[in-house]
Amino acid sequence: MISLNISLPQLQMFFLVFLRIGAILMTIPVFESRSIPNMFKLALALATSLILFPMLNLNPLPVSTSIFGLAIGAAGEILLGFVIGFSVKIIFAGIQMAGQLGGYQMGLALANVMDPADSQQIPLLAQFNNLVALLIFLSLNAHYWFIRALTQSYRLVPPFNVHFDGALTEHLIQLAGNMFVVAIQVGAPIIAALLVTSVAFGLVARTVPQMNVFIVAMPLKIGIGLLFLGFSLPYFAAFLKKIFGGLGAHILIMLKAMSAFQ
Repeated sequence: MISLNISLPQLQMFFLVFLRIGAILMTIPVFESRSIPNMFKLALALATSLILFPMLNLNPLPVSTSIFGLAIGAAGEILLGFVIGFSVKIIFAGIQMAGQLGGYQMGLALANVMDPADSQQIPLLAQFNNLVALLIFLSLNAHYWFIRALTQSYRLVPPFNVHFDGALTEHLIQLAGNMFVVAIQVGAPIIAALLVTSVAFGLVARTVPQMNVFIVAMPLKIGIGLLFLGFSLPYFAAFLKKIFGGLGAHILIMLKAMSAFQ
């Protein structure tokens, strides 16, 4: 006969561990897709919690008899997981914005595809950039940073010790501002080339009024945009490697900002 000797404090601590791991898995790339069933995500979070919980060696806290105190602790665990996933979501949002800016100038604003991750329509070029970034993200094993963040988060921020202050808000605002910087840096080759092309067509329209510039410009802009997209792929890959390489440092900074023992 198998006997499970699990105390109530340990069960409460496991529940908080499950909430933090589940929140992280729900927000990181690949697993955040709505095409993945929620039952699979919950099962994966539960399996990960069962594996990590004995390895964390967390000291069980006294049982919280207050429902309000337990709810505050659970909300802190969920917010911590969302903040960690948000740090990567911002990077991918900037990459998609770069594709949207380039797609508008190429004339592909009306050609949209359904993004299965967000269940909404996004421009073709934005979806292409997102898929390339996701492949590079996985090829660099950058998703391992989340596994490392899981273990380090309990060392820096134990359960019931999640702390939010101005340092975390400032860092999140800085990440949100960097989204626009990433968008401009990624889309710079296409944006610059199409800007020069538009200026050239403006000069042609002034010098040769008989020429229908709009009919000639549309296919030519698409061709030039795709040409410079191909030229910029090596730069794009190197830039993403640099961005994803510093992802671990950003996660560590946010964990320290949320620690009550800083």
